[in-house]
This record gives sequence, structure tokens and C-alpha cells, in this order.
Amino acid sequence: MKVSRQIARRPGLALASLLLIPAALAEPSAQRQAQLEHLLQQDCGSCHGLRMTGGLGPALTLDALAGKPRQSLIATVTHGRPGTAMPGWKALLDEQDVAWLVDLLLEGYPKP
Repeated sequence: MKVSRQIARRPGLALASLLLIPAALAEPSAQRQAQLEHLLQQDCGSCHGLRMTGGLGPALTLDALAGKPRQSLIATVTHGRPGTAMPGWKALLDEQDVAWLVDLLLEGYPKP
């Protein structure tokens, strides 16, 4: 009941929260996608291998990621893995960028 009263008193708050949802789900621009793919190949590839088959870091192939929850992968890219060489990318990438990169990997990047 308290929540409905607050929404009734503050319809602008409810509307604002609904307007934020599409922005969070939007894909990066084509230019940003190209930048992110370059980052994935060069920066991530320097540890995970240029074909994502592993190196200093584990493989990020479709098979290697099978069964790993998307949110867990997003958290790893965002915050890194303490005690390992995996850095967090939160300072350079926003949530939308990280989600796009993870989805690209889950789709089988790089394509054969």
C-alpha cells in the first residue's frame, strides 16, 4: 500500500523510472561497437588469446562459456577477479558496454 501511495503522489518518479528502462537496454552505437570489438580483440585478447582460446587468462570461447550465467560474466568483466590478473573494467566501460561485450562472447566471438 505504501508503494502505491508514493507512486500516486509522485507520478513523475514512476514515469522517470520507466523512461530509464529503454536506455539501459539500448545497444551501443555502431561506432562504439567497433571500438568495443577492437578492445576485445586487442586488450582482452592479450590475455585470453586473439581467438579467445586462452593464454594467461582462460578461454572465452562459446564452449568454455557454456553454462556460465550471463550476470556472472558481466560481474567478472566489471569488477575483475581479485587475486588474479583479471582487472575490473568499470572505470573504462559502462554497463551497456560490458553487457554488449559479454553478449558478443556468448554468441561465439570471433566468428570462424
